[in-house]
Amino acid sequence: QVQLVESGGGLVQAGGSLRLSCAASGRTFRSYVMGWFRQAPGKEREFVAGINWNGKIYYADSVKGQFTISRDNALNTVYLQMNSLKPEDTAVYYCAAVPVYTNYIPRMEYEYDYWGQGTQVTVSS
Repeated sequence: QVQLVESGGGLVQAGGSLRLSCAASGRTFRSYVMGWFRQAPGKEREFVAGINWNGKIYYADSVKGQFTISRDNALNTVYLQMNSLKPEDTAVYYCAAVPVYTNYIPRMEYEYDYWGQGTQVTVSS
């Protein structure tokens, strides 16, 4: 069983930045594909970014050049650096994990086995 705990959310003005963290349990973190999803009010949860075991990264088009995903295997943590935030980035952000060695970055919810509880990001205009 893998437990994921997100942190770093909050209220920020448009144009500001936040860094989300997701700490994972488990001794084989380096093998996990880690993903970030978000769910805005009244909308379905959507893929934001993913990173695999060897650092391959995939971003949703909506966040390319704005968000950066990274991981620190020594700390069992994945990060999402969010810059130039806009009101439309307001959402609950979820961390997800699937323990698999792959060069493919899953982008669908059902492809991930474990989920965090989510952290709220609110961007004011």
